Amino acid sequence: MLAVMTNLSDDWVDDAVNDVGGLDLLLSDAALGVLRLLRPDASSVLRLGEALARRPELVLRQAAGLGAELGRIAIGQSAVSAGRRDRRFADAAWTGNPVLRRVMQAYLAASGSAESLLDGAELSWRDDTRLRFVLGNLVAAAAPSNNPVLNPVGWKALIDTGGLSAVRGLRSLVSDLAVQPRVPSMVAPDAFEVGRTLAVTPGAVVLRDPVFELLQYRPAGNLVYEYPLLIVPPMINKYYITDLAPGRSMVQYLVEQGHQVFVMSWRNPDARHRSWNLDTYGGAVVSALETVRSVTSAPKASLCALCSGGIVSSMVAAHLQGQGTLASLFLGVTVLDQTRAGTAAAMVDPGTAAAAKAASATRGYLDGRALAEVFAWLRPDDLVWNYWVNNYLQGQPPPAFDILYWNADTTRLPAALHHDFIDLGLANALGTDSGSPTLLGTKVDLSAVDVDAYVIAAIADHICPWQSCYRTTQLLGGSVKFVLSTSGHIAAMVNPPGSPKSRFRTSQPGVNPAAPEDFLAAAAEAPGSWWPDYSAWLGARSGPRVPAPVRLGSADFPVLCAAPGTYVHDR
Repeated sequence: MLAVMTNLSDDWVDDAVNDVGGLDLLLSDAALGVLRLLRPDASSVLRLGEALARRPELVLRQAAGLGAELGRIAIGQSAVSAGRRDRRFADAAWTGNPVLRRVMQAYLAASGSAESLLDGAELSWRDDTRLRFVLGNLVAAAAPSNNPVLNPVGWKALIDTGGLSAVRGLRSLVSDLAVQPRVPSMVAPDAFEVGRTLAVTPGAVVLRDPVFELLQYRPAGNLVYEYPLLIVPPMINKYYITDLAPGRSMVQYLVEQGHQVFVMSWRNPDARHRSWNLDTYGGAVVSALETVRSVTSAPKASLCALCSGGIVSSMVAAHLQGQGTLASLFLGVTVLDQTRAGTAAAMVDPGTAAAAKAASATRGYLDGRALAEVFAWLRPDDLVWNYWVNNYLQGQPPPAFDILYWNADTTRLPAALHHDFIDLGLANALGTDSGSPTLLGTKVDLSAVDVDAYVIAAIADHICPWQSCYRTTQLLGGSVKFVLSTSGHIAAMVNPPGSPKSRFRTSQPGVNPAAPEDFLAAAAEAPGSWWPDYSAWLGARSGPRVPAPVRLGSADFPVLCAAPGTYVHDR
């Protein structure tokens, strides 16, 4: 079951999936709660006021323009209309009913004027990003399509179901408000089952320690590449983003291409594990690599890491430099240089970071549900208000989609690791030469990592902007192949062959100009998924083909249980 759709359009679901993101970068905001994000920053508001005071002609022009447009709306002569892709006003009543048409036009005119004022203020990057976030949420919340009295689709559902839609909607609202994240559900909790409809690629757990389980997957053919691949998922999410429904599983695809694939499945920590830090998780990756090489009797292994797993894995690569045990490095939607790294970076300052660290220290962990709530408000139209209308006004269940189910299956982050990630980001410790951090006693020098690397980013990624991911090409010391995929943060990773919408851009390995814009101008676009490109690139760095193992595990690391293991079921 890839997707069980309601009457929602495919584009509606696609946009929600594209906006689902790596929650690991919003650590400060999640610890302090979503209300802090939605409250305007006083200093930014003051600077906005000062900027507008210096530009009275801008304010007068926008006020006059809005007044004139509202006058045209009142007499029915306005040409203001919703965009073609604006699904909020897709129902014919928004244009056919004169009252609803005027309400919609007044809303669009007012929101457009507010955004033009902010554009014209020409604030600094940080102030502009902060205020644009608040304004975007206010504009999204004020949409008349969210109003149960005004939205025609709600009334039609009420009539069609004889009032049952209102009962179902109220029940869903009460249920969603009862627990975090207090936003409309994006997927039903019973839409999928891990081990039955998701994470079903055949394999076994060959190592279990307090921090992670190591899964080895059964080869699909008689020959495999000699050097195995270890996948390191984010610390704040379940591993099965790499092993979704059959046909959409990166693990399944790589196994079918002859790669020996292993995956780390992180334990879902609680207050007892508050002291687990970067060294704890870096040591776990080192231990997993050693086990992978022992099980396969291979002299080298490759790393494939996503999001925060990529941050730790890049540090591990620096720690292992010179040992000759790493065959290649893959970093997916991973930001190492935090310079202007999107909304998350703009929201964090030393005071916010200190308060966030204190909050998680008190509890012993950061709850992934708090992260999910913060993330939803980063894209309110697609991740909050669309579901508000569908779930509550229309009384319909949300669509069943595997990425959205995975996104809702959150985990916790130990307080010490939470603190370490915040410190790394605040100091931009991996993106600068001064004050390099350490891992397992080794000073991290990314320029010394001379293994070949495959770095992928997503052009529509608002959590890890592709330009920030691209800067990794300037940090690593080896030959780096940069790939820019379509879609958003997570949808770009779940990119099976066969999708007509898939595209990716790339240049020759090692040919990476300093400016991201120069890469984009010179890169060639290829149709289809980047998975085959990565598989071929990885194969060229995975040694010769050798006979596939007859059984999983080894004498030193026997099979403990079947995949997907036990840690993935921790709640």
